[in-house]
Amino acid sequence: MRKTIIFISIILLTPIAFAGVTEKVRFAPGTSGTVIDGTVLRGDQDIYTLKAKSGQRMDVEISSEENNAVFQIYSKNDGDWENLPGASEDDDATVWSDELSSSGSYKIVVGATRGNASYSLTIHIK
Repeated sequence: MRKTIIFISIILLTPIAFAGVTEKVRFAPGTSGTVIDGTVLRGDQDIYTLKAKSGQRMDVEISSEENNAVFQIYSKNDGDWENLPGASEDDDATVWSDELSSSGSYKIVVGATRGNASYSLTIHIK
């Protein structure tokens, strides 16, 4: 009698997550703005954080060779992050400008609408 041994292999696949960058925005001394060049991979997000005061005007613009980089802007209110009007997840914003209604933390989240996106993000606060 011949015995047949069957091996069953179970391979656990752990998804590999590629995270984008997370950086604090810093302005050079004596300036009110900066330009950040980066590349965000499809499915990732680059996150830029900064602090600003109520009454200041924030101008944000992003450009990319293939016009596929967009951003959202969030403000931190009572511990929760809230989208700013005109720069929410549904807006695919490339240009945004407004007077800030509250002092505190803000974050700009950059993503790609298709494929990978090399971008230039310009931020001014006056």
